[in-house]
Amino acid sequence: MVKQPAPDTARRSERSRRAIYDAALALVGELGYPRTTIEGIAARAGVGKQTIYRWWSSKAEVLLEAFLDLSEQAAREAGPDDAYTIPDTGDLAADLKAVLRLTVDQLKDPRFEAPSRALAAEGVVDEQLGRVFVAKLLAPSLQLYVDRIRSAQEAGQVRPEIDPRIALELWVSPLAQRWLQHTGPITYDYTDTLVDYALHGLAPR
Repeated sequence: MVKQPAPDTARRSERSRRAIYDAALALVGELGYPRTTIEGIAARAGVGKQTIYRWWSSKAEVLLEAFLDLSEQAAREAGPDDAYTIPDTGDLAADLKAVLRLTVDQLKDPRFEAPSRALAAEGVVDEQLGRVFVAKLLAPSLQLYVDRIRSAQEAGQVRPEIDPRIALELWVSPLAQRWLQHTGPITYDYTDTLVDYALHGLAPR
């Protein structure tokens, strides 16, 4: 009698986890966050509800982890060089405009829009979730801007006393507000203008 190999529980768990990620993202896109439930995610993923509760305590935690995984996949697809730096061509305005245009594309991508909106909204009422969302996703992205501004300071393109962390909010925060609150269209022209206003100011030249 041939002895059958023992089931690979690690592979099975990873397959279930991946199915849960896909189900959570799909349901939020189809139904919206309020109508997405743990029961619905479990049914779509083909797993028991208890499987989800063994790994996560709420649908918000499921969605956050699924979204972080989606973002990591997108970063890998972009390539290691593009994912972790803002290009430094020597032209700060052009570099900022280029990366913000990519941000516009991502914000309007159906794969990202629904889950990122849901997490941003939930993070306002769930402080712990909000802190994790910022620490794991937003903070690393903001640090890329900090690094690029510091490089511009070293090149004499930005005044040395400027705080990079405050400076980046001149274009990141208006974009986030317009996107979250639907106060206007999210376009390349809009983000290009944000950069021009941030770098050149509003006073007559």
